[in-house]
Amino acid sequence: MAHLETLKALFKRDLTKLKLEIESYQNEAIIWSTNNQITNSAGNLCLHLIGNLNTYIGATLGNSGYIRHRELEFSLKNIPKTELITKIEETIVVVDTALSNLSEAELELEFPIIIFKGKDSTGFILTHLTTHLAYHLGQINYHRRLLDDISIVNG
Repeated sequence: MAHLETLKALFKRDLTKLKLEIESYQNEAIIWSTNNQITNSAGNLCLHLIGNLNTYIGATLGNSGYIRHRELEFSLKNIPKTELITKIEETIVVVDTALSNLSEAELELEFPIIIFKGKDSTGFILTHLTTHLAYHLGQINYHRRLLDDISIVNG
C-alpha cells in the first residue's frame, strides 16, 4: 500500500498539473466545450475533481465541513477560468492539510464511509483517488489539446 508522503506528493503533483492545464487554455470558452465524441467539458471534469477530493479527503478525513453538490459538478457552466484556478489552489491546501494530519497507521484503518461495495482501508481509497485524479487529468489534457487547438486554427 502507498505511503502517506507518496500520496501527498502525487496529489500535489497532479493538482498542480490540473491548475496548469486550466491555465493553458488559450480560449477560455473552450474549457466548457463538448462535441459528439467528448461529452464532458474540461470545466466540468475540473469541478468534479474538486468536489470529489473535497468530499473524500477534505470533509471525510479532514473534517473541513465541505458539502458536495455532485450534480452541479456536471451542470454548471461558464465559471471563469480564474475561479476554477482558485478552487484548485484551495483544494491543494485542503488535501495537503488533511493528509498531513493522518498517520501511516491510519492508512491501514477502514475508510470512514463506504464508497464501493464493501469496506476498504483509507490507504486503498486514497490510492483510488489518486488514480481517479490522474484519469480525469488525462482527459482534460486531451480536451485542451484537441479542442483548444482547433479553436485557435478555426478562430
